[in-house]
Amino acid sequence: MRRKRKAKIIATLGPASSDPAMIEKLFDAGADVFRLNFSHGTRDDHKRRLEAIRALEARKGRPIGVLQDLQGPKIRIGTLVAGPVMLATGDELEFRLDREPGDARSVALPHPEVFENMMPGHRIMIDDGKLQLECVGCTSDRIKARIVVGGMLSDRKGVNLPQTELSISPLTPKDREDLEFGLGLGVDWVALSFVQRPSDVIEAQGLIQGRAGVMAKIEKPAALGRMDDIVALVDAVMVARGDLGVEIPPEDVPGRQKELVRLCRHAGKPVVVATQMLESMIKSPSPTRAEASDVATAIYDSADAVMLSAESASGDWPVEAVSMMSRIIEHTEGHKLYRSIIEALQPSPEHTVPHAVAAAAADIADAIGAAAIVAYTASGTTAMRAARKRPEVPILSLSPTAHTARQLALLWGNHSVVSTEITTYDEMVEHAKSHAIEEGFATIGDRIVIIAGIPFGRQGATNNVRVARI
Repeated sequence: MRRKRKAKIIATLGPASSDPAMIEKLFDAGADVFRLNFSHGTRDDHKRRLEAIRALEARKGRPIGVLQDLQGPKIRIGTLVAGPVMLATGDELEFRLDREPGDARSVALPHPEVFENMMPGHRIMIDDGKLQLECVGCTSDRIKARIVVGGMLSDRKGVNLPQTELSISPLTPKDREDLEFGLGLGVDWVALSFVQRPSDVIEAQGLIQGRAGVMAKIEKPAALGRMDDIVALVDAVMVARGDLGVEIPPEDVPGRQKELVRLCRHAGKPVVVATQMLESMIKSPSPTRAEASDVATAIYDSADAVMLSAESASGDWPVEAVSMMSRIIEHTEGHKLYRSIIEALQPSPEHTVPHAVAAAAADIADAIGAAAIVAYTASGTTAMRAARKRPEVPILSLSPTAHTARQLALLWGNHSVVSTEITTYDEMVEHAKSHAIEEGFATIGDRIVIIAGIPFGRQGATNNVRVARI
């Protein structure tokens, strides 16, 4: 099955989309990658979903990517003695380093790292920013805070600390267990929540050891000041606008999104825009005009993929949400202004042979009106280098490993095929021609542009470009 669009769709699976028949419907509607959200559901739930994906993959004959999203160190208050309480603006609330039930005057916050790093003047956001407080004093086990924006407070609400950098690992004990479980199942990508610093990525890579691609979720202000180093280390980035939009002013989110997408494209790393993209479709069969525009903006920014969360996981219209997102992408990419906007964001050339060869292949393909770029890639980097240019023609990636082909399901403009190993130059050309025909990219008389590394089988050595006629 060949998609008509370049940007990809990630669909989150959940209670509304666990049945194998529903997963197939989501794929047919346009989902390229499925997300397993380990903040919800049991491990058995996720195992069944992944098994259904792999069975679907075998039936469709198309590599399908699976993204494991780890929960991360979510900070929450404790319980309340008598149920929800009203916090009045101007009053004070005390946070305690214990687990005793609280009330309108004091609540438990059983997270010692918060008390270690809190400073007077730091903001404290509760329940996705619905309640806002400011620290006015702190000790090793108490924080006094003034209520800036009051409201109703209930048990176990999440806490965001936009000005407080916490000295904790992004991987909780639960995350570590979930990670080993997911890697054992064979997930293709691992999304690392609440990344703050490059060392967070290095820690995760040490555990993953190349068994899956590492995707950093950007949702903490601390990460924004270190993005060059974080992007250099990771395999992909997710602009996680939910928590990010709580921790930085909402008016700053669009600009930050554009910065992050551009930075990732320049680095040749896939980037995903996520959260509340078609939020109203959780309950409605159609999105708002603003939501459609939001998806289109991510596509004009040249994001590799856009993601559905609750819309496909627990909403009433999961198939319709995927189908709508696919149509928005297709119409945006077909708009007369799309190419001029994409070209205006063209990154400067990288001064290495592999990047130069991939860029040249993209330029040649566009110049001669080639039917496709055929990229031989063992690790995926050759295809990523070609995608960095955002060529007009599709990229057909041939990889000897299913794992790489599945990872590339996330990549802009890419169509993956699991191919046999090649050993000779002539074999390279003939295989490229046959796959281009079989996958519906070319017919007799068309030209294709082939990129590969020679000698064959050596990773990261893209050094050859060839134009061939079918």
